[in-house]
Amino acid sequence: MTEPFGARLRRAMDERGPLCVGIDPHASLLAEWGLADDVAGLERFSRTVVEALSDRVAVFKPQSAFFERFGSRGVAVLETTVQEARAAGALVLMDAKRGDIGSTMAAYAEAFLRKDSPLFSDALTVSPYLGYGSLSPAIALARESGAGLFVLALTSNPEGGEVQHAVRADGRNVGATMLAHLAAENTGEEPLGSFGAVVGATLGDLSSYDLDINGPLLAPGVGAQGATPADLPGVFGAAIRNVVPSVSRGVLRHGPDAGALRASADRFAEEIRSALPTG
Repeated sequence: MTEPFGARLRRAMDERGPLCVGIDPHASLLAEWGLADDVAGLERFSRTVVEALSDRVAVFKPQSAFFERFGSRGVAVLETTVQEARAAGALVLMDAKRGDIGSTMAAYAEAFLRKDSPLFSDALTVSPYLGYGSLSPAIALARESGAGLFVLALTSNPEGGEVQHAVRADGRNVGATMLAHLAAENTGEEPLGSFGAVVGATLGDLSSYDLDINGPLLAPGVGAQGATPADLPGVFGAAIRNVVPSVSRGVLRHGPDAGALRASADRFAEEIRSALPTG
């Protein structure tokens, strides 16, 4: 039986630190690297990131949209990127933010969470805004495959507030409701549940929310979006040990030199370690 994602993530974070590096081949980044905005550039970019960082980061987070824009050949590069990253010992969180109902949600889950799929990833980002219950097929398959999910809860984009801060009839807002659902999914799991939340590192004091979901908290926004590792304790409070800070452009802009990519990732990792409470 496959070890659950939460247990594998906890071990990776304890051994390597919690840094997650995005693999986001924006057209502008390809240009900065001196690469063409085509499939060959996409492949070179992705392979360079994996080869440079797979021995030192806990998680890679490829953004599927930047591969999908090249059609089937781009998806083939994504398949190879996922497989090579996992073979090198890093965990892969597919940033696809899928969300639908019924058989369609089940099909999305099969694409990324079925163990024999070419795109099988250790975890997947999903959107619950057709109702948390719409994620049931993904939750079931993740449990079966030993994979995980990261559910959009309190995102860093300003537009997210109009949905996530909406107050329900019971007086709790939507974001808090998602956190409560995840806490229920992770009840009794040790050392860490497999069902995490996406909570922006740029949001400031979140002490009014119960972030203790016994699962990981993916924290985008560190680096180019303005948050720093030093901000993390003030945002996440007592839940800081379960935070997975995500950096993309802050590291990737140092390519294509592999040494510069490693140096940048190491700097972020050290700053994150320094920000974490000891003991």
